[in-house]
Amino acid sequence: MENPHAERQAVLLERILKNTSKCTEAIMELNHCMEEIIRANSQVRIAADLSSKYRKNVQYNIAATKDANS
Repeated sequence: MENPHAERQAVLLERILKNTSKCTEAIMELNHCMEEIIRANSQVRIAADLSSKYRKNVQYNIAATKDANS
C-alpha cells in the first residue's frame, strides 16, 4: 500500500517546482527588460550630462562677459 503522506508530499513538491520555474522565468524576463531600459537610459544620461555642461559653460561665459563690461 502506498504511503498517502509521501504522495501528498510529491504533489506539493511538484507544485513548488512548477511555481518556482514560473517565478524564475518572470525574473529573467524582468532582468531582460531592465537591461533594455538601462541601455536606453544611457543615451539620455549622456545627453543630460552634455546639456548640464553646456549650461555651466554658458553661465560662466555670461558672468565673464558681465565682469569684463563692468
